[in-house]
Amino acid sequence: MVPDPPVTSARPLLGAVEVLPGQVRAALVDRSGRLLRRTAAGFDPAAREAAGVDAAVRQAARDCFDGCELTGVGVAAAGLVDPERGTFIEVHDVPALRGYPVAEVLRGVLEVPVYIEHRARLQVLGDRWFGAGRGLRSFASVSTGEVLGVGVFLDGELLAPHGGRSGAHMTVLAGGEPCTCGARGCWKTVATTRWLRRRAQAAGLGTGMTLEGLVRRGDGGRPIVEEYADNLALGLVNIQQLFAPGLFVLHGEAVEGGEGFRARVEERLRGDSGWSTAAPPRVVLGATDRPDDVALLGGAGLVLTHR
Repeated sequence: MVPDPPVTSARPLLGAVEVLPGQVRAALVDRSGRLLRRTAAGFDPAAREAAGVDAAVRQAARDCFDGCELTGVGVAAAGLVDPERGTFIEVHDVPALRGYPVAEVLRGVLEVPVYIEHRARLQVLGDRWFGAGRGLRSFASVSTGEVLGVGVFLDGELLAPHGGRSGAHMTVLAGGEPCTCGARGCWKTVATTRWLRRRAQAAGLGTGMTLEGLVRRGDGGRPIVEEYADNLALGLVNIQQLFAPGLFVLHGEAVEGGEGFRARVEERLRGDSGWSTAAPPRVVLGATDRPDDVALLGGAGLVLTHR
């Protein structure tokens, strides 16, 4: 492996950590939003004990931040968190994260301030400081793929309670499939990678299918691609009807769907919220070079917001 080049900066840098089911990612970010270094470490998401999570958090942080002067670290969490205590409350797919004190662990390793927030809220800060939401008073940032959620920036304020409420568990289908949270018909059950793969397998298109792979199949994959876009729009319609943010920035798996997928989501979103007196909503794709980096940029933005 070719080592990372030396990192130099006249000002302290920003640290970002993202904790996902099975993986911890870390990034070193400068104040312009440039990601200077990335690292990752894995763990078993089904484990009941936190030892694997703890080792992955420490490894990713040390590999990424050793020898760097940091202003602080922002942690993006895929689950409910307590920002004041710096702990996870619960991640349904990762039992070991229940009560895990991630801020305390990172402070012990790095000796800098550490802040934690739900991934969807941090994604908004990534777009607000460094992305498509820069300079806007209102917009929504949407994470898609294995993790689903929406963060809303409205009239210059970040909405939703601290620590969670990303919209993944809002009910979109009465009597729908059971969700990992125990309820039925959650948005998450019909608009994530898990649903996409199961739907593709049921259609005889093989296992492990991706949105990009379905798009490449042309007419053979189009029905599932369009159904996935429609399912994603189900949740976004509710956000538009409640808050009318006007602009929705899609990140993650949706970026792989390209222009056709984006246009389908926008068409359904406009059609199902057309009665509103607000301007027709727009849908844009997030950065296509590193579509999964927006939550890490949000972690850096969280440090800037606090400092």
